[in-house]
Amino acid sequence: MKTLGRTKIAELLKSATGATVTVKGWVRSKRGNKQIAFIALNDGSTIHNIQVVVDLAKISEEELKQVTTGACLRVTGQLVASQGSGQPVEIQADEIEIYGVADTESYPLQKKGHTLEFLREIAHLRPRTNTFGAVLRIRHAMAFAIHKYFNDKGFFYIHTPIITASDAEGAGAMFQVSTLDMNNPPKDEKGAIDYSKDFFGKQASLTVSGQLEGELCAMALGEIYTFGPTFRAENSNTPRHLAEFWMIEPEMAFYDITDNMDLAEDFIKYLVRYALEHCMDDLKFLNEMYDKELIERLQGVCNTEFVRLDYTEGIDILLKSGRKFEFPVAWGVDLQSEHERYLVEQHFKKPVILTNYPKAIKAFYMKQNEDGKTVRAMDVLFPKIGEIIGGSQREENFEKLMARIKEDNMDMTTLWWYLDTRRFGSAEHSGFGLGFERLLLFVTGMSNIRDVVPFPRTPKNVEF
Repeated sequence: MKTLGRTKIAELLKSATGATVTVKGWVRSKRGNKQIAFIALNDGSTIHNIQVVVDLAKISEEELKQVTTGACLRVTGQLVASQGSGQPVEIQADEIEIYGVADTESYPLQKKGHTLEFLREIAHLRPRTNTFGAVLRIRHAMAFAIHKYFNDKGFFYIHTPIITASDAEGAGAMFQVSTLDMNNPPKDEKGAIDYSKDFFGKQASLTVSGQLEGELCAMALGEIYTFGPTFRAENSNTPRHLAEFWMIEPEMAFYDITDNMDLAEDFIKYLVRYALEHCMDDLKFLNEMYDKELIERLQGVCNTEFVRLDYTEGIDILLKSGRKFEFPVAWGVDLQSEHERYLVEQHFKKPVILTNYPKAIKAFYMKQNEDGKTVRAMDVLFPKIGEIIGGSQREENFEKLMARIKEDNMDMTTLWWYLDTRRFGSAEHSGFGLGFERLLLFVTGMSNIRDVVPFPRTPKNVEF
């Protein structure tokens, strides 16, 4: 597509030769001799560079000295068939304009391999690498595919609040939002911080989930989804945890647990299929550089029926496996990643949807089964990741929900509006949450969640 007097490299690489073209981008490398120079230019539109061939009779050596790795250029010239292998076309430069130089001594992305750990320290520049260009293009494609999937199914996109007074998960690990003077906050007669003097008149936090508000809208619009940032103030320094991440949370009126599982399986297969159809160049690069089984694993997910397994049955399989797990297995424990991955990668060798978890280890809003011990929860477990989706049929019965809130010693004064949906026209309904970055770990084959988000937020790290 021609924009602002330039053609993007992604389009140039598919164009017919013979035309005069203008391209703008950043230098990845330069090599050559006294007669000719070869510049690899990239503009972010594709993993591939375009080769610019410079005849030193046309462009002065002095000017060419400023063309170093990292410099930003405009190049105008003839698009011709490439003489070398590796690219179908190249540009014979007639004119080069240098928009921005890059000092060779201090530019950290010279033409050599860099560790992912090092690149996290220069997150402001890592989008210029092949790896992060690929990851960020795939991230965009997946975000677009999420909206397309739900829009095409007639769901409505709801913007749920980022600042909230309720803790949807009952987890308690929330970031506080306040305008009070941290050095001298107002106190009540008991010596506690007086939040009535705060901006919102009560204690407020960054949201851990848009689910509860999503349920309210589903009980009016039928089928909705949220897709936005969520926050957990957990001191978890693992390759799977972020303090700020994005969640996709559909909520559907008149869906039972089976409808919920059907939607979750169809949704995730759609996303993986979309990546395979629209991001293959980037996937091939990641497959080659990071995970030789990536594309095969993605294709495998699209072509297999997920196993649906009762939690109790899953525990039996783990107990009979003969495996010594780091975390002991027993009925009533929440499964760890090692347990989930054993079921998916070793036992079934395909994705698993685990259902009917013990009530005691699941959130208050999940529908209770008749046995009084379990709830209609469902977790979708994936190879290499473990849990990628968590959801449930929601408890629509007012009395049962009230009893559960009391059991968990929750403050129902902050949930009066949520309880009202069970008092006024309640109905069977379900929903789930998909962690966007967990999805991206699976689709890209990256092993650390810090490498699928542009600027990760983790304990002791709020740089950039």
